[in-house]
Amino acid sequence: MTTYRNPILPGFNPDPSIVRVGDDYYLATSTFEWFPGVQIHHSRDLVHWRLASRPLTRPRQLDMRGDPDSCGVWAPDISWQDGRFWLIYTDVRRYGRTTVGGASGASLRDFHNYAVTCETIDGVWSDPVFLNSSGFDPALFHDDDGRSWLLNMLWDHRPGRNRFAGIVAQQFDRAAGRLIGERRMIFEGTALGLTEGPHLYKRDGWYHLLVAEGGTAWNHAVTMARARSLFGPYEVHPDGPVLSARGRSEAALHRTGHADIVETPAGETWMVYLCGRPLPDRGRCVLGRETALQQMRWGEDGWLRTLAGDALPVLEADAPALPAAPVESRPHEGSFGSALPPEFQWLRTPEPDDIFSLSARPGHLRLYGCETIGSLFTQALVARRQQHFRYTATTVLDFTAAHFQQAAGLVCYYNGAKFHYLHVTHDEAVGRHLRVMSMLPDSPQGDAFTPPVPVPDGPVELRAEVDHARLLFAWRPLGAEAWNWLPEQFDASILSDEASAPGLPNFTGAFVGMAAQDMAGTRAPADFASFSYRPR
Repeated sequence: MTTYRNPILPGFNPDPSIVRVGDDYYLATSTFEWFPGVQIHHSRDLVHWRLASRPLTRPRQLDMRGDPDSCGVWAPDISWQDGRFWLIYTDVRRYGRTTVGGASGASLRDFHNYAVTCETIDGVWSDPVFLNSSGFDPALFHDDDGRSWLLNMLWDHRPGRNRFAGIVAQQFDRAAGRLIGERRMIFEGTALGLTEGPHLYKRDGWYHLLVAEGGTAWNHAVTMARARSLFGPYEVHPDGPVLSARGRSEAALHRTGHADIVETPAGETWMVYLCGRPLPDRGRCVLGRETALQQMRWGEDGWLRTLAGDALPVLEADAPALPAAPVESRPHEGSFGSALPPEFQWLRTPEPDDIFSLSARPGHLRLYGCETIGSLFTQALVARRQQHFRYTATTVLDFTAAHFQQAAGLVCYYNGAKFHYLHVTHDEAVGRHLRVMSMLPDSPQGDAFTPPVPVPDGPVELRAEVDHARLLFAWRPLGAEAWNWLPEQFDASILSDEASAPGLPNFTGAFVGMAAQDMAGTRAPADFASFSYRPR
């Protein structure tokens, strides 16, 4: 028996939803403000995965310009019915500011839920059908009587009410592409609160409702309840959460919750769920919320439990009883071709030609200087996920700034309030130079700049070296052997959910990539001849 090790999708890959079609498994995760929207991975053994599709690629499907940080695409749900895939997702347009726990603060939020379909996972997905805006985390349940039901958490903005009011269900007419009938509250949650992320299954005449509770931080949990009728009443699992690391220091994985289950042809039941791996000395999850896998079992009493019955997440376990299907992984290293390598994404805009080109200078990624780094609209930033605690990233930049409002360089980025940016710019006193701009969420200073370092004309190579919470930057003229290391050491742990002012949404993960700005509006081009990301 072979083993596997969690997480199965390292780095920012939260809110997993899974479906089996024959011998193939498809797993969808949230992308928030990163475009294209939704990541769908494919596997045949539940352990080895490849990125198969990012289905939301067109302006009519998704336009997140103006969406706040950590908003955009939340918690997609994938299912298979009528010979096609159904993908349900939320576009969060307004989050606001709230106190810790979500109980007060900005009560009015905008959650727009949509459905798209496609006969193949990597085909051209349909234009979206609008469903509702009553809450987030929508999911489709296809009952054995042929009817389908949309579930989502209900957001209650009224004063004195529980914002997370519970789970509602409403019939969805697949042929007409619309909701019919009235929505009905089917489950108000448990004392853990913050009830969200519903998925519904039918087994042995029972409707089993799986939800996420406790918030997506350290108290996160997977809760289950069951009823003889879809509309309830639901009885809660007698053991409490079926999976959680809350209050359990012995857990190998933390922040575990927001799950979905799938059954293999042999009848094994497996759960996918999000998790976090905190730095041992700082307690911050710099790799974001990742996706893990764990076998579950149905007890004689008809309730789902972990194999050990302890509701604890596991770090390593026996692999599923499926033929091993390793996936060849070839991450991008070197120059750029005619298509953006699949591991890269950009922020918000569905019109990538406005921010970059792969044909203007063959072999290069040309970024057109746009709005400020951290802009919620049109920002020229192309990056990939950080997937390891230790890595080296390098890029070769050919860029000449005319003045201080133009800049380009290498960025370690979480969102507009948390990043370290090694950039080349120009100053009338210093001339061409580079420096690091940092946005520091846990410092009263906010933004900080290192002293300018003069650099000669011509292409320069930029380097980021990350070792857990430590980040170092270096540079050298193209062709030089020795690196010039900046003397400052930077705090890489700020690129995490946990480093934030209370109440702001922080649900993504760290990226590393390339950026360019031209705040004068003249779209100064910055050419990147190569990029590499190497784990250590």
